[in-house]
Amino acid sequence: MKHKVATTVNGRRHEHEVEARLLLVHYLRDVVGLTGTHVGCDTSQCGACTILVDGNAVKSCTMFAVQAEGKSLTTIEGMAKDGELHPLQQAFWDEHGLQCGYCTPGFIMAASYLLSQNPNPTEDEIRKGLEGNLCRCTGYVNIIKSVQSAAKAMNGSKAKAGEHSAAARRS
Repeated sequence: MKHKVATTVNGRRHEHEVEARLLLVHYLRDVVGLTGTHVGCDTSQCGACTILVDGNAVKSCTMFAVQAEGKSLTTIEGMAKDGELHPLQQAFWDEHGLQCGYCTPGFIMAASYLLSQNPNPTEDEIRKGLEGNLCRCTGYVNIIKSVQSAAKAMNGSKAKAGEHSAAARRS
């Protein structure tokens, strides 16, 4: 028996009929066609499948597609805007926070959630925020540096936007 699922993925509405047992990660990859979300372990241990569901970090291998009914989903493909990498994506590139890249989308999505909750985390807070994601290549040092760099860039752009709007109010 199939069930209708209507979701918004990266700002775009999707409606499909799916089997009740279809995992969200497979829905995203096989039905919607967004393959940036990776299947790593299928047991929720590695975090390679992490996405944002209504703004919260979720391992998409732990959720059925039918549970996403009416929800807003953000995948790694939804991070860049108008051809510009998101500051987290840019920081992972600049700080060499990836090697094989398999775990990177999940780390970026988990870090996005972390920075939405704590825009200026300490190294310990970053480590705690990313502890549900595993990397077999990097040793984590550059992943931590990437998140720190993105936090600075994101806070800097917010400060500049605030200064710009304050200047506009004065004139």
